[in-house]
Amino acid sequence: MTLRLIFVRHGLSSFNKEGRIQGRNDLSTLTKEGQLQAEAAGKTISSIPINAIYSSPLQRASETTKIIIKQHQNDLKAIYTDELLEVDLGPWSGLTKNEIESNFPQELAIWQKEPKELTIKKDNGTNFQPIKELLYQAENFLKSLFTSHAGSNETILIVAHNAILRCLILKLINEPSKGFRRLKLDNASISICNIAFNNWEDRQVQIQCLNNVAHLYPSIPKKGSKKRIILVRHGETDWNKQGRFQGQIDIPLNTNGKAQAKAASEFLKNNLIQKAFSSSLSRPKETAKIILNEHPGIEISLKDNLKEIGHGKWEGKLESEIRSDWPDLLNEWKISPEKVQMPEGENIKEVSLRSIAGWNEICKDLKNDETALVVAHDAVNKTILCHLLGLMPSKIWMIKQGNGGITIIDLSEKEDQPDQITCLNITSHLGGIIDSTAVGAL
Repeated sequence: MTLRLIFVRHGLSSFNKEGRIQGRNDLSTLTKEGQLQAEAAGKTISSIPINAIYSSPLQRASETTKIIIKQHQNDLKAIYTDELLEVDLGPWSGLTKNEIESNFPQELAIWQKEPKELTIKKDNGTNFQPIKELLYQAENFLKSLFTSHAGSNETILIVAHNAILRCLILKLINEPSKGFRRLKLDNASISICNIAFNNWEDRQVQIQCLNNVAHLYPSIPKKGSKKRIILVRHGETDWNKQGRFQGQIDIPLNTNGKAQAKAASEFLKNNLIQKAFSSSLSRPKETAKIILNEHPGIEISLKDNLKEIGHGKWEGKLESEIRSDWPDLLNEWKISPEKVQMPEGENIKEVSLRSIAGWNEICKDLKNDETALVVAHDAVNKTILCHLLGLMPSKIWMIKQGNGGITIIDLSEKEDQPDQITCLNITSHLGGIIDSTAVGAL
């Protein structure tokens, strides 16, 4: 059974606009801008058949849900559930950040460093830990969802709030360390996860995209720190299309791959880019050159440690050919990639070590307020993103990287804080919110 979960955060609310903490209170409503954002999100997903909608009952979310439903032709009815309520922040609700800083300085410091450890005292004197309780709430909702939709292949729309949506995604990927600060979800953003499952414990999760705001203006999230990296997978090659394992064989872009790179260039043209880095293979290098047509004068620094995984004897072969000669190894690769040593090639740990080393070199090269373009490959990007999400490199199948897909990372300004994945695998510039790029081998 496979579920596609589409997560939508509510549109801009009155409290969002005023910079106030909303939490679980229901005093905040959608602004006019928030209504337009909800309408844009609805139009974007209107072509996707939806089997069920679940929504928070708080009015900023329920109004977003109603606006989205209007964009669909079929007669959808939302299920409103308290399990999608926003985080309960008790006495913080309604306050501005400055007011919280004045009244709760120690608690705010914990919230900023490790939200999961925050303890808040309610008016009745009892203590509670908001994020830990929210993670428990998120797990309960997901378990119930899996039970209700067992045996089906359906698309489920979930409309809720920033913190609860982050907790839902974190629970799906087994709650990595400091995970809450690794993700960003903007108003009216769309995130998609695909889940194959028999039950809650036996699930395979793929993050198809996170925090897609391509349907809004601006079309990528606002810069959240002084240093930003735009990570792109190279455009399509003939071997991607055919499903051949290309690895480190230097296959060029095909016509569609060049068009994908041109679409990425158009999508990013209004964003300042000061530096560029690429794997030394021709397909990412050509992708980077096409993207930089809108940013003239930038030289591309080539990095060998960002080359694709070395598939060894598998390179140039179709999956059917590999299955004929290495059936057990191929099955292991699909289930437990960390256990596979490619015949005369690499293993995923080796790829992860060199990719992260290359990534760290690029991060150190950036100066304040600089944005860099980095173009690499499927396995390389996935190992970098596993690292940024706090996942082991064995979890590469949790992450989708489409040809020409765009991921953005804002680098943390504090050593004890993780970098933030601002958006992941945006492919809207290639024809839609659902990634329809080649499903071929790495």
